[in-house]
Amino acid sequence: MDQNLYNLYHLEAVRFHPFFHGVESDTALSLLSLCEVRRYGKNDIILKKDKPREGLLLLLEGLSEVLVKNEHNGREEVLEVVQAGELIGFSSLADFLGVSKQIDTESMVEVKASSEVRAMFIPFEVVRKRWDDPAVHDYMLTQVAIRLKDVYASLAEQVKLATDYGENDAIMIRVQDVMSNEAAAVSPAASIQEAAKLMHNRKISSVLVAENDCLLGIITERDIVERVAAAGADLSAQARTIMTENPVTISRFAYYYDALSLILFKGVKHLPVKENTNVVGIVTLSDLLRRKNENVMKTVQKIEKADRDSLPQIKTGIYDIIDSLIRDRVPILKMLEIITKLYDRLAVRIIALSISELRERGLRQPCEFVFYQMGSSGRGEQFMLTDQDHFLVYESHSEEASAFFEELGKRITSNMEAAGYARCKGLMMCSEQKWRGSLTVWEERLRTWMLHSTNDHLLLAQNFFSYRLIAGSKGLHTKFEALSAEQIKRSRIFLFRLAQLEKEHAIPTLDQPIRSLFKLHRKNIDMKKEILFPYHHSLQILSLIHGKLSGTPLEKIDFLQEKQVFPKEFAQDLKEAVSTIMTLYVTQRWQQEKTGASLSSVISFTRMSAREKEELILSLKTLRELQSQAIARFSL
Repeated sequence: MDQNLYNLYHLEAVRFHPFFHGVESDTALSLLSLCEVRRYGKNDIILKKDKPREGLLLLLEGLSEVLVKNEHNGREEVLEVVQAGELIGFSSLADFLGVSKQIDTESMVEVKASSEVRAMFIPFEVVRKRWDDPAVHDYMLTQVAIRLKDVYASLAEQVKLATDYGENDAIMIRVQDVMSNEAAAVSPAASIQEAAKLMHNRKISSVLVAENDCLLGIITERDIVERVAAAGADLSAQARTIMTENPVTISRFAYYYDALSLILFKGVKHLPVKENTNVVGIVTLSDLLRRKNENVMKTVQKIEKADRDSLPQIKTGIYDIIDSLIRDRVPILKMLEIITKLYDRLAVRIIALSISELRERGLRQPCEFVFYQMGSSGRGEQFMLTDQDHFLVYESHSEEASAFFEELGKRITSNMEAAGYARCKGLMMCSEQKWRGSLTVWEERLRTWMLHSTNDHLLLAQNFFSYRLIAGSKGLHTKFEALSAEQIKRSRIFLFRLAQLEKEHAIPTLDQPIRSLFKLHRKNIDMKKEILFPYHHSLQILSLIHGKLSGTPLEKIDFLQEKQVFPKEFAQDLKEAVSTIMTLYVTQRWQQEKTGASLSSVISFTRMSAREKEELILSLKTLRELQSQAIARFSL
């Protein structure tokens, strides 16, 4: 296309925009000749987080998202959605105008196309030519004011949420509350050896390099290893030769999460702390984590030392940790991993305590055994102490073993109840004869379930195959899994019947647009019965087919990816879908627990944000694909 025609074509697209409105045609065309129209595909990065801005972008078509990406866990948080007719890059105007010091704010965010995008790049040279027009001033002021209002509204909502949870500590802790007040420093002319000795003597992992109260750099243990030991540098060389110049700093009055964000985004572990221009301390990643994990360590210590009388106190400690993790927006799968480790420690302690109690009565353990959790605990998804789900396998088929493990099963169940676990209404506990037994007994039990695949036996098996090893002999565990796998191999009809059940319980679909959700006949969905159970059972079927009997759902997803049953992309989509579902489920259940409301897994669409609905729709599509794969294996 001829350049003049090209400019005329784009002039028609932008001539009513405040940035060009009222400008004579020749002048507008002259300005447009300095601009550039750019096209981006869906999910393309429009503005990179670490690249200096050279102008503004005017969206002509499509949508884009301004987002922050957490390099630590890969999660993206959308700060703003920019639509056609809007400008991107307002945060760089202060630097363009010369009214603020150059800072790295832009490196914190990036802009991504959320659809096909056509945008006009307007260099600062053009902005400068239009800056004196009052209409442009008014437009810019209005847009900045609107976005500032949105930022304050968002911050206010975060503070409100933190307060509603009963504590705003997560947001309101200041850097000065966690920093070390005395930061060790050497002059740039000091030797590397002097810096290393200072770090050794003070038992610290970094030293600042300063001259005349001016911070020049920082030397860390990593610098000593990489730039001295590994590179063979001379220890008598000056400290300035290995220091990292112009280190990232933070104000002592900044908030806890300001420091944590800087550390995560910048990839550093040490932040010099300033008051005005003076260095007043240093804060490290260890300082930050210690503040937030103190509760965890105290609870671990309580678990390790627990006796029958102190078991009830542990629940309170774990619930405090759950509350803190949810309030701090820790990713749900990471939160469940942390809590599962605590509950596993508690179970191991209860087993040891139960054996000790039997020993005091003169009873001795006659052979090896293994203890397994089932249900939500077996899946690593039990964030609250609900009911018990466990079974016990022992090696020797003898009267002595049967008598001992009957007593042990009763003690374990009783001690778990003392710790806060309710007894299972379905009696799926090792205190019950049908949930404990020798290898021989379990072999016959599994054979019965599989040869006589009644609905009752299938339901028992579905819960059973969520099992996970908690304690006991690893050798016996290997034998138990081998005999279980052999039974499955001999009874393919069992897996066929499990797949038939799944076909009868299809995961629902919500394919309608978000705006029409409120017009749907149904207004809610049972997260547990309609989504989580079918997801778990479908994953269970595929895992059993390929030889993995136990473990958490995430472990099974990784296993199926390794076996090339799942492509890497689908495995990742599946984990993201599970994260979305579990976030909705856990958040609602925890709020019910805190407010004393009756526990329910039914979630109402009217209480969900538009973004949550959109994520739910996408997640259900992924889980339905998983279910379809499980059913398709049997040509149902």
